[in-house]
Amino acid sequence: MDTAPDLWDRVTAVAPAPATGLVVAAGLVAFALTAVPSLWRRTRHLVTIAHEGAHGLAALAVGRRLAGIRLHSDTSGVTLSRGRSAGPGMVLTVAAGYVGPALTGLAAAALLARGHAVGVLWALLVLLALLLLQIRNFFGLWAVLVAGALLVAVTRWASAEAQLLTAYVVAWFLLLGAPRAVVELHRHRRRQSSGRRDRTSDAAVLARLTLLPGLAWEGFFLVVTGGCLLLGARLLLGASV
Repeated sequence: MDTAPDLWDRVTAVAPAPATGLVVAAGLVAFALTAVPSLWRRTRHLVTIAHEGAHGLAALAVGRRLAGIRLHSDTSGVTLSRGRSAGPGMVLTVAAGYVGPALTGLAAAALLARGHAVGVLWALLVLLALLLLQIRNFFGLWAVLVAGALLVAVTRWASAEAQLLTAYVVAWFLLLGAPRAVVELHRHRRRQSSGRRDRTSDAAVLARLTLLPGLAWEGFFLVVTGGCLLLGARLLLGASV
């Protein structure tokens, strides 16, 4: 069993720069996970976990009281918080959702560029553990536990090469999955515009809270997530040899 100093040394260890082929292969795996519909229907839950986690972190950061998070089998989710129903704090809380996965992927890419592959996996594991404390439904509990168990298995028993590959796949997946989710939001709102009006999506809520229409918020989400993808890709590819 690892002692605390040994564990810290493992978490903060700097891995050698990976081969370009490994980084590209990880990107192709992540692309398949986000582009192939049959795979995306399952992996989309991971983006939802990051999305709702971002809502929760933003709520705490602006002084709101987090009241629980629910994740649903249709890949939707909801984060409840208590505080003012309007104002900058509420706007930041709602706006954090769609950009959260991309910013998490960008942070992972920045750590990988410095050689901290194991650190990325452990940071994600800590975030999942914190999220688990706020889950309020069975499916959400199951989804977070499965994701956490997979990370524990990789960090505990996988080889250094497998850990490196996993960290790169996760970073690429978050960077690619975030704009894919924004595109899905736009399609969903566009379908509803011809029938029942959208009132529950983040873009619709932000439109009620601000002077900007929902389409403008969709554009904001796409610019941020697309920018994170470009910058993250540059960091990931620049870290290889």
